[in-house]
Amino acid sequence: MLYFIGLGLGDPKDITVKGLEIVKKAKRVYLESYTSILTVGKEKLEEFYGREVIVADREMVEQDSDSILQGGGEEDIAFLVVGDPFGATTHTDMILRAFQKNIPYKVVHNASIMNAVGCCGLQLYRFGETVSIVFWTEEWKPDSFYDKISMNRNNGLHTLCLLDIKVKEQSIENLIKGKKIYEPPRFMTVSCAAQQLLEIIEKKRGQGDERLAYTEDTVCVGLRKVGSDDQKIIAAPLRRMATVDLGEPLHSLIICGDLHPVEKEMLEMFVEEKGCLDACIPVESTV
Repeated sequence: MLYFIGLGLGDPKDITVKGLEIVKKAKRVYLESYTSILTVGKEKLEEFYGREVIVADREMVEQDSDSILQGGGEEDIAFLVVGDPFGATTHTDMILRAFQKNIPYKVVHNASIMNAVGCCGLQLYRFGETVSIVFWTEEWKPDSFYDKISMNRNNGLHTLCLLDIKVKEQSIENLIKGKKIYEPPRFMTVSCAAQQLLEIIEKKRGQGDERLAYTEDTVCVGLRKVGSDDQKIIAAPLRRMATVDLGEPLHSLIICGDLHPVEKEMLEMFVEEKGCLDACIPVESTV
């Protein structure tokens, strides 16, 4: 059996009892290491599990998945995923490959950022489509997610922004030359994401767009290390979020839509500027 096991968001103990029992008896245990990261390294996992963990980087998962699936029909293989196994489309692809090879599989779910963001007080059923924000370069500044934010905001819904992670990435030069030299890991901060969001609306203004999806005063929520003992939450206007330092990764960002009174009351616990929520549209006015 091939098992896809969610690890949750915090530390090694966040794995479920069912997941831990499978890990302890599996023939091989892989840790997917590029769609997200735990707050601890694989050494801590090995210490807690009492067995070896094989790191499965992007290259292995996307180009050499057969080595992971090998023997999956005759023995138990555990594929560990930070958060929930279905938090990234890559894992759906793995399941399809297993199906095509007639390898049976099971999924052990866990908490992910997709539901844990409720810790800030915003109600999960009032979120629209989730978007991803990637690191910009001088030559490449994608903003296709802007239309999704606009659609969510027009419907009064919140937008969860998943921020870019660069782990074991190659520079264009080394990629072209075929050199296996990797760049240092980089993790996007809420301030970096906010700066890019501000640049997008400046461009939209320059193009004469009078109906912006959001403005400098739109309330956002920055989250750091959700699920850990030292998680941090801040609610602030976008202009302030562009300068805030939330500390070490991982970060997530929420662009708020209309606020239910209970949501507003909860966010008041995390504001830096008193009164910054006053301009938010209450849910009652849109019903």
